[in-house]
Amino acid sequence: MRSRVRALGHPVHPMLVMFPIALFVTGFLFDAIHRFSHNAVFAEVGFWCIAVGLIGAVLAAATGLADWSKIPGRTRAKSIGIRHGLLNSLVLVAFLVSWLARLDEQNHAAGWGLVVLELVAVAVAAVAAWFGGELVDRLGVGVDEDANIDAPSSLGRANARGSVRR
Repeated sequence: MRSRVRALGHPVHPMLVMFPIALFVTGFLFDAIHRFSHNAVFAEVGFWCIAVGLIGAVLAAATGLADWSKIPGRTRAKSIGIRHGLLNSLVLVAFLVSWLARLDEQNHAAGWGLVVLELVAVAVAAVAAWFGGELVDRLGVGVDEDANIDAPSSLGRANARGSVRR
């Protein structure tokens, strides 16, 4: 099943998801380092990593929702997709709470409660990522119907006979 949102022949959702995941994990790590080191720079960097991660997460969610809407109903893929999306929505909300709670804090520092919330959110993101892998690797969601180990480039154009040039 091809993805609904594509760029240069490839699904956009998998291209976008790596950024919020990496930024949320990095934000959590910088916040944890700040709690132990008391170096305000780590709190600031964590705060801004989360801010950019939130923007990326909204974009990834929009493309994921578009792709999910194309999955036929009453299938395992539809069920796995809703779990994947709901878990990632929880992650987004948790990091949004962390970010909003720090707006008025000196150096945008996160207290221990927010660091624990971020840790839980990172763990939930890992489970959501597994569901995403299940969708693609096991159920073939977002994989081009003509995919094979000798498939031509996605940038190729069809010639007059309908075959694709490499």
